[in-house]
Amino acid sequence: MELGFVGLGRMGFNMTLRLLRGGHRVVAYDLGAERTREAGTQGAVAAADLPALVRALAPPRALWLMLPAGEPTEATLAQLTPLLARGDLVVDGGNSNFHDDQRRAPRLAAAGIGYVDVGTSGGVWGLQNGYCMMAGGEPDAIARLAPALDTLAPPEGWLHTGPAGSGHYAKMIHNGIEYGLMQAYAEGFEILQASEFRYDLGRLAHLWNQGSVVRSWLLELAERAFAADPRLERIRGWVDDSGEGRWTVLEALAHDVPAEVLTLALLRRFRSRQQDTFTDRVLAALRNEFGGHAVREK
Repeated sequence: MELGFVGLGRMGFNMTLRLLRGGHRVVAYDLGAERTREAGTQGAVAAADLPALVRALAPPRALWLMLPAGEPTEATLAQLTPLLARGDLVVDGGNSNFHDDQRRAPRLAAAGIGYVDVGTSGGVWGLQNGYCMMAGGEPDAIARLAPALDTLAPPEGWLHTGPAGSGHYAKMIHNGIEYGLMQAYAEGFEILQASEFRYDLGRLAHLWNQGSVVRSWLLELAERAFAADPRLERIRGWVDDSGEGRWTVLEALAHDVPAEVLTLALLRRFRSRQQDTFTDRVLAALRNEFGGHAVREK
């Protein structure tokens, strides 16, 4: 099929390549002109701006946005919408909040424009392995997009999850679960690292992937990380979050679900960005006051 692709970041560029290798015609655009030119060298039609991208597509058009959630996506949609016509289709494959999808879909539908939200997982490995995709929207819009989804995903790697918003909702919960899994692995490896035994953590991670009940792709990635830096001495333990973990916790609160592990995994990421916090100083001071425990002065 023919597809306009907006946003050529770490995932977007590789998704464009996978589509091109699957025989699709892709018109590509990114705010970074060099990234757009690079897509052109790989076989995409390089568009200088959004109007040029729309003009290069035959109606009815399909446009896929792969942009940061929030203002970048909103601003791009605001620029695109006046350029589109009835019968066109817009896909948001980024990590938007599902509430945004539920707001956008009826607004675009009123103008005769379809809308699909696709929660996309696979990271930088998606070009090689394919992307797991959760698609929300009207059945006819999903059917129209199916050739692209078939190419981007591995076999059985995409699912029509329901109406607009359901794709990003599923991806949100997916990422919340990911936080918990990552935290469990991280804590387990820290205990191993602190023990009296000098484990080869990379070899142990490899072993656990051979039939163990904790085997996973995340564990394969841990093995790679330990192979490159056995004691992870070259990186700082500062962990960012993309927002979806926060939204997952808010949904748990809204539905009275006691998501203890996911919540604590999110809070632990916040903790990773702090050094010598006032909270820790209070704890040290209290231990000293009631028990005479030693404190470390600056």
